[in-house]
Amino acid sequence: MRTFIPLILAGAAVCGLASSAQAAGFYLQEQSVRGAGRAYSGEVADTGVQSLWWNPAAIARSPRQAYVGAHAVLVDADVTDTGSTITYPGGATIPVGGEGRAFKPIQDGVVPNFAIATPLGDRFAVGLSMAAPYNFTTKYRRGAWARYDALESRLNSADVQLTGAMKVTDWLDLGVGVSAEYADAKLSTASPNLSPLLPDGVTQLSGDGWDFGWTVGAQAHFDRLTLGASYRSSIDHKLKGDVFVGGLLGPLAGGNVDAPGSAGFSTPWIATLGARYALTDRLTVNGQIQRIGWGEFDAIRVKTPGGPQTLAQNYNDVTSGGVGLDYAVNDRLTLRAGVQYDPTPTPDDERTARVPDGDRWLYGAGATAKLNHRLTLDVAAAYIDFASSDVRHDTVFYPGTPAATTTRLNGRVEGQGYIMSVGLTSSF
Repeated sequence: MRTFIPLILAGAAVCGLASSAQAAGFYLQEQSVRGAGRAYSGEVADTGVQSLWWNPAAIARSPRQAYVGAHAVLVDADVTDTGSTITYPGGATIPVGGEGRAFKPIQDGVVPNFAIATPLGDRFAVGLSMAAPYNFTTKYRRGAWARYDALESRLNSADVQLTGAMKVTDWLDLGVGVSAEYADAKLSTASPNLSPLLPDGVTQLSGDGWDFGWTVGAQAHFDRLTLGASYRSSIDHKLKGDVFVGGLLGPLAGGNVDAPGSAGFSTPWIATLGARYALTDRLTVNGQIQRIGWGEFDAIRVKTPGGPQTLAQNYNDVTSGGVGLDYAVNDRLTLRAGVQYDPTPTPDDERTARVPDGDRWLYGAGATAKLNHRLTLDVAAAYIDFASSDVRHDTVFYPGTPAATTTRLNGRVEGQGYIMSVGLTSSF
């Protein structure tokens, strides 16, 4: 049994990585303040540096520009125990106990973005953008009912994209980009000892690494209509770091370990299609849909000193969509608003406490003010209405040994979110 426990616990820790990386909250759309104001309903068909995340063709006809933005993401959610249990060796099943309600386990944060682009002659343009598309942190107290599924889950990323775009004809633009993406993860879980009278141990996995992806896009410009389409590749991440297991007592003590390890997972591909249509000289309507390929998470592959392990996953591709409008009050002020539906890819019967996610509606409003002939200010606010959802997750600790212990997590998630965004764009 001593031989298998370190490998088994490392695998359990990386299951947490799969959970963090496969909920809708893993992908943050907040890559443009202008986009936040209309609920991300027209970015793939809009022009300028603020649309670079959605379409590399967006800079083909824009002037020399630089943009910086920040989005405060505030989430107010509760996760409540609805009958979670633990079954010890020998078959004794009891409630997991602990604090039965976790308040605000999803941590607030700030999402920054930056982009700069310049034309090269009459037909070409290049751009550089930096985004933080995959950032999420949840924290539970050591005595929380969800401790055997999650204590801390942190996933941060930084995406640096180099873009080239071309004005092919009077109406057609094409663009291509390559991305270097950094990911840093830390995940911890409580590990039960063999008696409810003993304190829990802890399992922690941390790691980081750089990997690469690409994106392509096109825009078609007509009299009052602009169409946009883009595709962003999946990125295969390989994180190298450490596996730590501590606090196991008695027959489990041989499982305590502090050793190097690695984990591999993939971000989803994203296909986007959208349009902007000028109903009048002042009013423009926007529509956008995205197909997000969460099915790329077919497995999480773990390597530890105890050997490799493959953890199968069951997540679904999803389609999100939004509509919105922009209204130019005058030459200096534009108002906008929009609504978006964003379903969760997490299966109802496999949702974990690491990312207690649900289907959501996002309602956004914003404005752009021209401060002078070079500088514009964007502001936006959004409300996220999360549908109530259930947490359902079973974990077998120390499987295949006489110490096999099973936890069955059952909970209820309710909450809402708020986003406040501000950005500046300069033409120079």
